[in-house]
Amino acid sequence: MTRAMLLFLPGLICDARTFAPQIAAFPGSKAINSYGLANSLPEMAQIALDEAPERFDLFGHSMGGRVALEVFRLAPHRVRRLAISSTGVHSLRPTEPANRHALQALGHEQGFEKLVDTWLPPMVADVNRDKPGLYAPMRQMCLSMGQDVFDAQINALLTRPEQESLLAEVACPTLVMTGELDGWSPPPQHEAIADRIADSTLVIVEGAGHMLPLEAPDAVNQAIAAWLNEPAND
Repeated sequence: MTRAMLLFLPGLICDARTFAPQIAAFPGSKAINSYGLANSLPEMAQIALDEAPERFDLFGHSMGGRVALEVFRLAPHRVRRLAISSTGVHSLRPTEPANRHALQALGHEQGFEKLVDTWLPPMVADVNRDKPGLYAPMRQMCLSMGQDVFDAQINALLTRPEQESLLAEVACPTLVMTGELDGWSPPPQHEAIADRIADSTLVIVEGAGHMLPLEAPDAVNQAIAAWLNEPAND
């Protein structure tokens, strides 16, 4: 049996490099490499749909998880299976706009490198930051995105649609996954998401932080393989 395409959606100032271990492990899969200067989640979702075949399996990481839910909202009949990783579905919290605007201002006032070097380290578990070949390429990926992309994507996050009520509509096999050490999108947040999706599997990856696909590729690939073996509604 021929598998459907597996499409990966990257998060904030990330690109297809986030999923290099997964693209290598699952032939025929692909990742959205750029949302361009799209500044809303629905616009990003339409970019993904424009690059996808008629029916596909969908994996979104971090902001990409929120984009994946907007893909589902726009075209639920096209999504065979859904995976959302290291993400959230909550609406804006009181301190979020100020915190995100402060990070933007840091980039504009002190340079984008300063922004990345402030934002990225907490996204990676302490135990993984010194692993050879892990952190430096991740940092370079983020730096290559630039301030304009960061600003557009921050606008998308700050103007995001309500998504919590959408979870009850998800009826396809769904993987909900995060890292045990993810302080940005912690396990309890994902437990709550999984509880609201009827056909869902929750995976918490030990020893990993927010940059889960790169920090723990073997565990992520094992979870994806199990998810892809679940019967999808065709």
